[in-house]
Amino acid sequence: MNMRNSLILLGLFVLLATACEQTTKRSYDRSERIKKKHVVVPSFNADSAFYFVEKQVSFGPRVPGSKAHGECAEWLILTLNRFADTTFKQPFKARTYDNVTRNGINIIASFNPEERKRVLLMAHWDSRPFADHDPDPALHKTPIDGANDGASGVGVLLEMARQFQNQSPDVGVDIVFFDLEDWGPPTQLEKYKDEYWGLGSQHWSKSPHIYGYTASYGILLDMVGAENPTFTREYFSNKHAGYILDMVWSIAADLGYADFFLDEDGGAINDDHVFVNRLAKIPSIDIIHLTTESSGKTFFEHWHTSNDNIETINKNSLRVVGEVVMHVVYHE
Repeated sequence: MNMRNSLILLGLFVLLATACEQTTKRSYDRSERIKKKHVVVPSFNADSAFYFVEKQVSFGPRVPGSKAHGECAEWLILTLNRFADTTFKQPFKARTYDNVTRNGINIIASFNPEERKRVLLMAHWDSRPFADHDPDPALHKTPIDGANDGASGVGVLLEMARQFQNQSPDVGVDIVFFDLEDWGPPTQLEKYKDEYWGLGSQHWSKSPHIYGYTASYGILLDMVGAENPTFTREYFSNKHAGYILDMVWSIAADLGYADFFLDEDGGAINDDHVFVNRLAKIPSIDIIHLTTESSGKTFFEHWHTSNDNIETINKNSLRVVGEVVMHVVYHE
């Protein structure tokens, strides 16, 4: 046997060994998923989630600095205190596009704090201070209820928190409600920079509620309550956490929700997850209502208008998103 043949055989052996190793690893991953399929996932209660959305809207527009904002913050903290192992308040100051320093507060709830592996769930709880996309120009400076744009994601996560209290998942979970997400400049202004948006997530990503905090991955919910929503694979989510998108979209398909979670590339959205990816280095995705290109719109019909009220919220949409994210968490 000459050296060339020996090298060929050695190469074949290495390839076979590698293939066996990869096959074993894939089989293990698959067996773990099959085993986890037998986990009992609590039923997501859409009526309860709707109540949580409706309660937020009942305070009025949650514009930072307003009475409604303060009252809603107190209610969110009291509610999370009932459900979570630990609740954190993170007050901060941030300068908005109009060069005004404003007060905000991020609200964080932790479950299973002793678990090292953690999943981060996120939404923003403030609402837009002006309806700059309203068809009536007279309303462009009017604050909006933000039933879908903000309150819907919070409502889904509050119902999940209620379920975590009743049946603890096998992983640590942290829910973060970001403030001052939606005080970006009105569309009518040419002045625009990414950093004018997501001020609460920028602050948290630089200074999390626990020093050195990290998570395996994050899921942001934004505008998840309108009727017949479509969630496409948002660009930054795919760029920073494509494997998380794959997992979530696969679970959604398994649950029969492929008509909601479309296997299509979506646009690039400057949302809270961008700063969590960029600054906190936690791979995160955005489940956000993005319309298809043929519709001629980017977001749901009443985005940043006075019609983003409780009438836009569909319980079935809340249920679909809640069930998908619940299965993600409980199958960890």
